[in-house]
Amino acid sequence: MPAKTGAQYKEKLKNAKNNIYIHGERVDDPTTHPAFQNVVQSMADLYDLQYEKSEKMLYTSPQTGDKVGMTFYRPETIDDLIKRREAIQEWARLSGGLMGRSPDYLNAEVMAMGVANDLFGEDDPMFAENAKNYYDYARENDISLTHTLIHPQVNRQKAQYEQKDANVALHLVEKRSDGIIVEGARLLATQGGITDEILVFPSTVKKAGELDDPYSLAFVVPNNTPGLKFISRESFDNGKNTWDHPLSSRFEEGDAIVYFDNVFVPWEKVFVCGNSSICNRTFTETNAVVHMSHQVVAKNVVKTEFLLGIVLNLMESIGIDKFQHVQDKGTEIMLALETMKSHLFKAEHNAKLDKWGTMTPDFDALNAARNWYPRIYPRLVEILRILGASGLMGIPTEEDFHHEEIGPIVNRALQSKNMEGYERVKLFRLAWDLTMSAFGSRQTHYEYYFFGDPVKMGMTYFEQFNKEPYKDYVQDFLEKVKTSKPNYTNV
Repeated sequence: MPAKTGAQYKEKLKNAKNNIYIHGERVDDPTTHPAFQNVVQSMADLYDLQYEKSEKMLYTSPQTGDKVGMTFYRPETIDDLIKRREAIQEWARLSGGLMGRSPDYLNAEVMAMGVANDLFGEDDPMFAENAKNYYDYARENDISLTHTLIHPQVNRQKAQYEQKDANVALHLVEKRSDGIIVEGARLLATQGGITDEILVFPSTVKKAGELDDPYSLAFVVPNNTPGLKFISRESFDNGKNTWDHPLSSRFEEGDAIVYFDNVFVPWEKVFVCGNSSICNRTFTETNAVVHMSHQVVAKNVVKTEFLLGIVLNLMESIGIDKFQHVQDKGTEIMLALETMKSHLFKAEHNAKLDKWGTMTPDFDALNAARNWYPRIYPRLVEILRILGASGLMGIPTEEDFHHEEIGPIVNRALQSKNMEGYERVKLFRLAWDLTMSAFGSRQTHYEYYFFGDPVKMGMTYFEQFNKEPYKDYVQDFLEKVKTSKPNYTNV
């Protein structure tokens, strides 16, 4: 079938009857439930955008001839890579880059592992074939995916097999002739329950050893699989209108604990079964981490553009845009934006064909960007909060402006240099929702831990960085310095 529309996405989600729990209740229909209906509509808008901008968002499937989503595209040239990135950024602009797990994130992963599938065949050729077939299936059916990577935080000082309750984490229970049985919990499925299927994959940061083999799993199942439960955290969409909460009322993706209650997974949906070595190498050796990072950096460029736009409008609205310290803060965001764009440009224009014939971005540039952005994003948000100052607290609701008695008062009292009070507060509520609401706080926390603990990521980056040329450069420089080495033989 061709790429789906928003209506098809919603209808499929409604009929799936996924096992979702939130606020102490089971959700019968996420398309109408207050905690999910607005983000479901935003997801539907993404799918509709594919047809509104079909020249950028769709391409002809090499398998069926149908029009399928460009974010599944396997690039073979640098121009192909740029085309896919442009589709990624079209989706990102709809939310200002605030939907961190829009479908394109995992579409990139599925593509990479579907093509570079021979790693999975080290255990059994069947697993390689499964990865290839799943890429075709996901592309042709426009499957939306959530995923889960990490075990519950029980005792981080111990390996999983050493935990007091070693079976709390997702693990292999039984191998059968037709598939496997798995049981246990995983974290932290963003968009859990409002997507079609869930990918279970190993962490990109924490490596496993042979004793962790029972936990070393990679597979995919539909979200309505019997025994699969999504336990959602409290919703940050509190049912307010889009004027008062312009972001949280539309883009609250949600995050969920996932519990597998003796879930059956057919063999054709399994990619890794009890092999920690393959799990440890999955993201790097398939180049999945490269293509996923390409999507993330492209998305974060848009996110930074959106944040900068809010800052510039806020500065101008209250006449602070000529002050030196204000301009300096704006410059910080501009520098961050141009730095991210430069990383993206280098990644694309230094791309090379990998051994499977896929045009793969320069990971050095992407790796620097994905390590740097979690460290700088909290500062960018802080700048917006500082510049908004008390204006981020003095923000009445839309109902106040429509009140017969106080409406004219607040409209006058909250006017700005170039706006009436109604328009100015609308802008400031946007800034507040990005910085100080529960939704905005989650965005900051989410970016900080996007790929894992930034300190651990930094350690990995440091260890893998090619340091020798820089050490040699200094040693060669010192060798050319004329010295008279002292003789200490008599000391």
